[in-house]
Amino acid sequence: MIKVVAFDLDDTLWAVKPVLLRAERALDAWLAERLPAAPCSMASLRDLAPEVLQAQPELRHRLTSLRTRLIEVGLAKRGLPAQQAARLAGEAMAVFLAERNRVDFFEGALEAIAEIAPRYRLGALSNGNADIKRLGLGGHFSFSFSAEEMANPKPAPDLFHAALEATGVQPEEMAYVGDDPIKDVDAAKQVGLRTVWLRNRLRPGPGQSVPDQTLDAIGQLPAALLALDGS
Repeated sequence: MIKVVAFDLDDTLWAVKPVLLRAERALDAWLAERLPAAPCSMASLRDLAPEVLQAQPELRHRLTSLRTRLIEVGLAKRGLPAQQAARLAGEAMAVFLAERNRVDFFEGALEAIAEIAPRYRLGALSNGNADIKRLGLGGHFSFSFSAEEMANPKPAPDLFHAALEATGVQPEEMAYVGDDPIKDVDAAKQVGLRTVWLRNRLRPGPGQSVPDQTLDAIGQLPAALLALDGS
């Protein structure tokens, strides 16, 4: 019997590409307004990633910290004092994250979550850096783990093990909902979780395992979970 349902977030509950593009535009505009004499953009700052990661390889999977450090190093290279560069980098990331957490949920996503919330304990396991509280999901989701804090993204098993430990359920009592056949379905299957795959034309697969349920739209999730409980 399923007791817990955990979700991937990006491209499972919303399309992430337009969110990131909008967030980067907001960040670029903020930097241009405050530093007109030393223009920089997130696109140009990404060129610094090899240098930053060589010095701080632990940032590779910590997206917020990595972006912040890229901005800080980029501003320092444009002649800003270290303390000012660090302060502005923090402020810039606050602008970015405000937009990063302003998403357009897929049709039926919020309704599906509200429908299943009384029956299951819900949570998020994501390689991204979206915040369930800022997204307005905190009322339904009781746990959230990300690669940002675990520093070991899917398909590594760490996020799944963290969720199992936090909820105290057996692997077969947790269903994982995601769009990636490898990072979501295969990875969760290897830990023993039940899997629900949301088809994604950007990641059509195949993976190595067969999902327990397959969705063409996230609004089909409540019925899929009932089918899992009956299987």
